[in-house]
Amino acid sequence: MSLDNAELIQGAGRVIVFDTETTGMNTGAGGVHIGHRVIEIGCIELINRRPTGRTYHVYIKPDRLVDPEAIAVHGITDEFLQDKPSFATIADEFIAFIVGAELVAHNASFDTNFLDHEFRLLNKGLPATKEICKITDTLAIAKKLFPGKRNNLDVLCTRYGIDNSHRTLHGALLDAEILADIYLFMTGGQTKLNLSQDSANSQGGGIRRVAASRAPLKVVQATDDELKAHDERLGIVGDALWQVH
Repeated sequence: MSLDNAELIQGAGRVIVFDTETTGMNTGAGGVHIGHRVIEIGCIELINRRPTGRTYHVYIKPDRLVDPEAIAVHGITDEFLQDKPSFATIADEFIAFIVGAELVAHNASFDTNFLDHEFRLLNKGLPATKEICKITDTLAIAKKLFPGKRNNLDVLCTRYGIDNSHRTLHGALLDAEILADIYLFMTGGQTKLNLSQDSANSQGGGIRRVAASRAPLKVVQATDDELKAHDERLGIVGDALWQVH
């Protein structure tokens, strides 16, 4: 696949929150342990800080065994991966999904180093991930916001009131969905992606809507004496445009 300027421009303005799962958790020089491979990719698309509903999710056959320690984390077994496509099979469609976007990941160097390793194995002269996308690391953001504290996904979910009770095992798409919530909170306070129609009872810090049946707001008008005192106070600054005459 060739990546020209037109493709990069076409992807501008998009944010792709993503995560990967791999055959092994230990990394060596350059962040990729010799022989370890990507086995799952999950992506969530945001435009203008809102989910578009577009996702990219795939399991990948790595042509090697998954370490038992990794299976304990993500639950993806060798048997499950037997009929899944190779990375070479999905590479073009994956790159087409992320090209030109801002790519957001937690501890991004781990995921991008694995992707770069996969790109190199294809022997097609593909550029590094950072040349395809702008990379944003939410772990680096969290460390600036909460220096000296733990900043893994579970801790950040607790900190921001995000329900992750369904996360019994790691999973690329699930973790990308959770990370998208965290990313929005950390970079501007926007509410969670999974906004409900009735969020008044939400514990997740989302938009709280006031019930339509609420009592009318009480409007308190200033008295004549209060208005006079207000004018006298404004008179101190001279001919103010907002002064009541």
